Amino acid sequence: MTTQTATDTKPPANARPKGTVVPYLNLKDASAASEFYQKAFGAQEVQRMPGQDGKRLIHCHLYLNDGSLMLSDFWPEHGFPYVAPAGYTITLIVQDIDAWFKRAVDAGCEVKMPIETMFWGDRYCELADPFGVRWAMNQGAA
Repeated sequence: MTTQTATDTKPPANARPKGTVVPYLNLKDASAASEFYQKAFGAQEVQRMPGQDGKRLIHCHLYLNDGSLMLSDFWPEHGFPYVAPAGYTITLIVQDIDAWFKRAVDAGCEVKMPIETMFWGDRYCELADPFGVRWAMNQGAA
């Protein structure tokens, strides 16, 4: 019988994506974004591929709320210039919206819409992170 240690619980370097739709965000300072998402949303970083410059990330994979979120920096010298995030919102379906909301706001998310009971019966809110990404949280009616 083998004994499992805390280090044995780390995901493998080739961690498989969770979920069937995986958002891939290109952000300024993907490394800082990964750290922020770990603090604000309880994400777990499962893969990191630094670029040759030692500063930017080619790829970063996070597990977040039973799904995957992937990140990378921009690489203008390779034809991949900066583009500001716009036109989308990432929605997290959560069980305890009050706790999720508090953790995100305490970490530095800006409240765009406080938690409200919506016309469809669920509790819902919207936030923006320091990287310009909009987030929503939705908790189904009990």
